[in-house]
Amino acid sequence: MALVTTEEVESEKAESEIFTPPPGVITTPCDPWPRPYYLENSLRRVLPYHYTYNTYCKERWRGRELLDIFATEFRDRPLEYYQDAIERGNVVVNGQKAPSARALVKNGDIISHTLHRHEPPVTAQPIGIVHEDNDMIVINKPAGVPVHPAGRYNYNSIIEIMRAERGYQWKPLPCNRLDRLTSGVMFIGKNSHAAEKISAQIMGRTVKKEYIARVLGEFPEEDIVCEQPVLQISPKLGLNRARASGKDARTVFRRLAYYPPRRELNGEREEDTRTTDEKQRDAKLVWKSKEGYSIVRCFPLTGRTHQLRVHLQYLGHPISNDPIYCNQRVFGPNLAAGDAASDDDEDIISRLSKMGKSEVAEAMAYHDEMMDEYNKRKAEKMTGQFCDVCETPLYSDPGIHELGIYLHAKRYACREGSWDFETSLPEWALPPAGTQGPIEANQKTDPMTLVEGLEQADMGSTSDKTKVDTVQTYGQSSKPSLVMPGG
Repeated sequence: MALVTTEEVESEKAESEIFTPPPGVITTPCDPWPRPYYLENSLRRVLPYHYTYNTYCKERWRGRELLDIFATEFRDRPLEYYQDAIERGNVVVNGQKAPSARALVKNGDIISHTLHRHEPPVTAQPIGIVHEDNDMIVINKPAGVPVHPAGRYNYNSIIEIMRAERGYQWKPLPCNRLDRLTSGVMFIGKNSHAAEKISAQIMGRTVKKEYIARVLGEFPEEDIVCEQPVLQISPKLGLNRARASGKDARTVFRRLAYYPPRRELNGEREEDTRTTDEKQRDAKLVWKSKEGYSIVRCFPLTGRTHQLRVHLQYLGHPISNDPIYCNQRVFGPNLAAGDAASDDDEDIISRLSKMGKSEVAEAMAYHDEMMDEYNKRKAEKMTGQFCDVCETPLYSDPGIHELGIYLHAKRYACREGSWDFETSLPEWALPPAGTQGPIEANQKTDPMTLVEGLEQADMGSTSDKTKVDTVQTYGQSSKPSLVMPGG
């Protein structure tokens, strides 16, 4: 029997109890303050700076190669860049250089990526203040500015811009979500209690919401209820579609105004100067028959991602400058109108992924006289030039039409009547020069009685059912769709 000394036993015990630190997280090289903003050509720009992303391994990444994750999950830079970054040690796992680009990632790993960051410019339009008190700021968010730092945007976000204006220690707490391309009413809490209170109201569907959209063609005059479920097709591209297997979604629409093409405003049509080939081409494009545009009031009763954009596309009247859902290169000649069952999702994803890289990312179905050929050509895409510091490909500036879409969160109101915040109509929703039309969304065009009737039907109330008529409905819901008299 071998003998061991007391010192050896204590040594082995000590080695077994040695604390193993958690994986290393790389610290961002700098956090410049003041933020490196500058304004130029009506755009807010950020000087390039070094930055480190840290992220835990997501469940869908487990067991996959490191390079494969970057190639499929991120589209900011080409594959060659990510391979070089891994080999140089600019991408590390748990604080250590990966043995190769094919190293497998496992649960618990922290992936760190240090890069020379180039943020896209955003509009220089200031963040409007609708209301402010000791607990809350209600803002009019400019289109094209993301709420939170995400993807290619960091300092060019609502949160960081407001911090730059109010102080480094100030922490804005967004209470509702708007897409980057959408403008309008947003709630920013000044403290956690106020933010949690308003967020709970919004999540609990005790808040009435109204959006304004400018859509392709002549939208129907009658109230429309769309109940098509919405399914996320590609998280990476932010693509959603009307699909029976999606989440329940319901929106009420009412037309505020319709503006025909300018050449028809005086009762006369201009001479058709198209060539024979152009006429044959246009005959194949369904959207070419949808002349003019409509201003539509939108009342979402659910809050799915891209719900309004997807429902308007399904109804055949997509938002007229929507770079995704009004893009003929992506969805084909009819822009997926009425499509809730096709099996072309992979083709759609492939075509959409090219937008903004080798092709101009624009809504190819523009039927908008305000958009001239110059703006159609001037759009964000790779320039063929490279950064002198990091050799990353550089993008051109976005065109004005890419900084936002014709979708605006106009009004949020508490159903109990304790608060109601509203903005005026955005400029693009006003009548064209030389024409007459509504300059505000008034009570006469407010379908809120229809919205309330639908909600009463959902709750099984019979008090108002004798007062309602049927309304045109699109979707698969078995519940009745209702419109109050006068709607």
